[in-house]
Amino acid sequence: MLKIFAPGEKRSASRKQFCDGINRRNFLKVGGLGTAASGLGLTLPNLLSLEAQAGIGSSHKSVILIYLVGGPPHQDMFDLKPDAPSQYAGPHRPIGTNVDGIEICEKFPMMAERMDKFAIIRSLVGAQGGHDAFQCYTGRKPQDAPAPQGGFAPFGSVVGALQGPVHKQAPPFVSMCYDCTHGPYNEPGPGMLGAKEASFRPMGPTRSDMDLQGITLDRLQDRTNLLKSIDHFRRESDASGMMEGLDTFNQQAMGILTSSRLGDALDLSKEDPKVVERYGTGDDVKRIDGNGAPRVPQSFLAARRLVEAGARVVTVNYSKWDWHGGKGNEIFKRENEDFPIFDKAITALVDDLHERGMDKDTTVLVWGEFGRTPKISDKVGRDHWPRVAMALMAGGGMQTGQVIGATDRLGGEAVDRPVTFPEIFATLYHNMGIDVASTTVNDLQGRPQFLVEGNAKPIRELI
Repeated sequence: MLKIFAPGEKRSASRKQFCDGINRRNFLKVGGLGTAASGLGLTLPNLLSLEAQAGIGSSHKSVILIYLVGGPPHQDMFDLKPDAPSQYAGPHRPIGTNVDGIEICEKFPMMAERMDKFAIIRSLVGAQGGHDAFQCYTGRKPQDAPAPQGGFAPFGSVVGALQGPVHKQAPPFVSMCYDCTHGPYNEPGPGMLGAKEASFRPMGPTRSDMDLQGITLDRLQDRTNLLKSIDHFRRESDASGMMEGLDTFNQQAMGILTSSRLGDALDLSKEDPKVVERYGTGDDVKRIDGNGAPRVPQSFLAARRLVEAGARVVTVNYSKWDWHGGKGNEIFKRENEDFPIFDKAITALVDDLHERGMDKDTTVLVWGEFGRTPKISDKVGRDHWPRVAMALMAGGGMQTGQVIGATDRLGGEAVDRPVTFPEIFATLYHNMGIDVASTTVNDLQGRPQFLVEGNAKPIRELI
């Protein structure tokens, strides 16, 4: 697994290595040597900064989709009901924010100070009821029919098919999602669009495509010789026609190995340590019962860096939010642990986007597969509740600093402005410059398929 290391963090001795002893991360790091500019001390952030000053390489539209694995408790986060009976309300208190009239959980003080940069959807309806990430990535329920051959494609694959790469060395769709042992938690494949539109996955199976022969430790010690080896490797590949013959995955891996763009983006040691610290750190071990995602706040930082490197869509799965209760899994104990770390990471991401002038072009979406039961169980947990859920959005040039929709006094039903999953995806496509009313993609049989279900339109309050 390609692990994201913060500056000063110790490397494990169990790292995967190439057959000549070079580990993958070091190879990604030396990928940063693959341009003459790096000899002048110009890293990816430096080059982007210089380009921005010169008006070169204008920003591109992008989406960072963060999936909270297992279903976050909406009524403990952004839709608190302090006047409800204690068996519904829980122990957390609401606090005011920098937007008059909006209150959120007291465990999110940093978000409260920046609520003008966020939009909260409290009335998300139409969720499926099982632990399945499919709807969060595609906008469709797993059982939706009739499905095209191969199945519906995730948002990132559709965007990649329609808009292609921003840069040759940067795949349009990059998944920072960790593998989960519970299969339905995992991001779905490209479905009806075929393997060529699959995400590039540096944290998942794609790592097996990143082996390279012919590099020795002696060459690694000599920067110049290593660069010559890489250049020779590329030329030999091109001359033999190998690059043309490789499938999409191998071409993407080749691009990373022979270009600094994504290698630099994934190497957080190249980031300002103060910025890394702003995002915070967490556990990179599996949460609770081992079938969710690890809690790695710096995945948010990697997502921002990948967008800067040219990715159009970056997906992240974050932590494990399935808090039914029971020994070691009491919901409020887990919330006290997870909420502050999430608060720090998500505000760092949004601040970062604003400070870098990326907030108009980069949309951030945070959500899970469903909401949670209004009533707290005897095991001190909240169970599955598909009737209403929440979403958190930011950036994208949207009208933030507002709450959309409302639930009843117990947080169990949407009573004002219900919002659907297709509406949110229509909003994401709109922010990418794609008109869902007129745009289609062809499935594996060549038949056109609309991007969202029904006649869903972008959320009018946001655009």
